[in-house]
Amino acid sequence: MKLVDLRKIWDRAEHNAFTDLVQFNDRCFCVCRESSGHTANDGALRVIVSDDGERWESAGLITSTDSDLRDAKITVTPDGKLMLCGVESFHDKSKHSHQSLSWFSDDGSQWSDKHAIADVDYWLWRVTWHRGTAYGMAYSVGAGEGGKSEIRLYSSTDGRRFESLVDRVLDVGYPNETSIIFSEDTAYCLLRRDGQPLHSDPKSALLGLSKPPFTEWEWKDLGTRLGGPILIEAPDGRLVTAVRIHESEDWHPAHTSVCWINLETGSFEETLRLPSGGDTSYAGLEMHEGLLWVSYYSSHEEKTSVYLAKVDLEI
Repeated sequence: MKLVDLRKIWDRAEHNAFTDLVQFNDRCFCVCRESSGHTANDGALRVIVSDDGERWESAGLITSTDSDLRDAKITVTPDGKLMLCGVESFHDKSKHSHQSLSWFSDDGSQWSDKHAIADVDYWLWRVTWHRGTAYGMAYSVGAGEGGKSEIRLYSSTDGRRFESLVDRVLDVGYPNETSIIFSEDTAYCLLRRDGQPLHSDPKSALLGLSKPPFTEWEWKDLGTRLGGPILIEAPDGRLVTAVRIHESEDWHPAHTSVCWINLETGSFEETLRLPSGGDTSYAGLEMHEGLLWVSYYSSHEEKTSVYLAKVDLEI
């Protein structure tokens, strides 16, 4: 694995972070969150586009007057539209704290009104389409001091109405962010856990496996703590991920790396450390023109900005 190209592609806001990436109609679309800071409550979702991966321009911006928009994710629907997902964190949390959302576009510039998806206070973190159905794990938020979050599996045929397929997939170790991919009819899920000191919970990530109808899951402990998971299947069938790696128990310092996951052993191999540090991670992955394109954000050059890396997996 070798880094063959790296460039900063977006830094116009004070804080540019939480990315995702997709190829659509021979153009590359990247999404990120713009705000005044990592935990600021003024987030908006920016969509940028490029014809060649080198020159980028804004295609659209989605804002909210009464909530903080976070964690943009983008995919292509079976009927050929762009689907943008995210969550709004309400400014007024007296009734509820979060609502997952989706928007749709034919060109990446004009977006539909928002659609409320999944149950309120369940953070649907990433959506993956498979055979005409969208699947995504959502984690409960606002769990309180005990931190007993749980993961719920949702499915949808149109991206606008999601139903719970499994109400409680996992509830040990404060599970939260996830990425699901499908290899033929087998589903794999990379899941982040953060644990809670009050419960002495495990903090290591898990790799899940499920067969249709995806209501039963088997889990392997990867033995590594990570953040911002995303999975993609390499051309040779292996699983590759880009995640935040923490070099100490208190999560600092941190960097973003591209890693292999061994399906047979459930092992995790950090292979390529990307130029990164500080506030970093939340990658998007796409195979394009024989290379793995990786969008991610980092503050290693002081200002938190979005980067695009091109990686040769064969070296």
